[in-house]
Amino acid sequence: MTSIKIISESSALTSIPSSYTFPPNPSDEVVSESDESLPIIDFALLTSNSPDQRSKIIHELGKACQDWGFFLVINHGVAERLMRSMIDVCRGFFDLSEEEKEEFRGKNVLDPIRCGTSFNASVDKVLFWKDFLKIISHPQFHSPNKPDGFSETSLEYSKRVREIGRELLKGISESLGLEANYIEKAVNLEEGLQVIAANYYPPCPQPELAMGMPPHSDHGLLTFLIHNGISGLQVQHKGEWVNVNGLHNSFLVNIGDHLEILSNGKYKSVLHRAVVNKKATRISIATVQGPSLETVVRPAQNLLEIEGKAAAFIGIKYKEYLELQQSSNLDGKTNLDRVRI
Repeated sequence: MTSIKIISESSALTSIPSSYTFPPNPSDEVVSESDESLPIIDFALLTSNSPDQRSKIIHELGKACQDWGFFLVINHGVAERLMRSMIDVCRGFFDLSEEEKEEFRGKNVLDPIRCGTSFNASVDKVLFWKDFLKIISHPQFHSPNKPDGFSETSLEYSKRVREIGRELLKGISESLGLEANYIEKAVNLEEGLQVIAANYYPPCPQPELAMGMPPHSDHGLLTFLIHNGISGLQVQHKGEWVNVNGLHNSFLVNIGDHLEILSNGKYKSVLHRAVVNKKATRISIATVQGPSLETVVRPAQNLLEIEGKAAAFIGIKYKEYLELQQSSNLDGKTNLDRVRI
């Protein structure tokens, strides 16, 4: 299938092909420039030796998970140079010729390296205005062999994100009243799946008719997002769509479906979408931190006992959940709804 990059670069393109046209939905058009800003989590306080500072930030982290499901992480210690390089090498990949990218065109959700267009072009009813590259970076690291520097940069980046993810999950675990390493052990994080998904959203002649990514929640535990400074992310908060841009040199982090399952619905994965624009190419890189593929994720037994509640979800093997998502349309939280009790 032709990449969206090639379609968008055609000098004859004045309107979008019908296969990319979404039917208008009036409720989707309401976007609030919310006065409430995203919660900010100071990572340096989370790793601080001061019990008081740490306990305060764990409380803030729990509140951010409960109120928004999205938060910004600052003072994380990842060099700005590395974050910029990661955007640059991903741009370099999308700039490769169609022939060069062809060897990385994958079909299966668990292919170690997979590039393509839309989300899952074989089942998408309407195509999305984006190209993507997905690599599995843990438990085994994979990378395309071009462009130069991609492998070294993405390996370093994936390691740093994983370290931050581990610390955040400890804090989240404690915010739920569990031991710090409860989540880590319950999902076998040492063997946890980490996927780097780079997204390329080129200019679109009719952005009001197209969609970069439809409203969806993420699989996994946490997703870390960086982008090239072009806005396009919208998050659903209190029933409204809110534009979210992030702060310089910060990570945008959101809760995934498996943290909702594990917390028995106390912390909810949040619907978000990507919109496109007429003028500039947006590149975003989402890194998903998940359980190990063979782990059956279910509500934390200790939490059910603490709160005296029944489980709200059945247990499901992470690998099966991924395959379920890949075989159907990306539509809100329909996958999570399948495992609700």
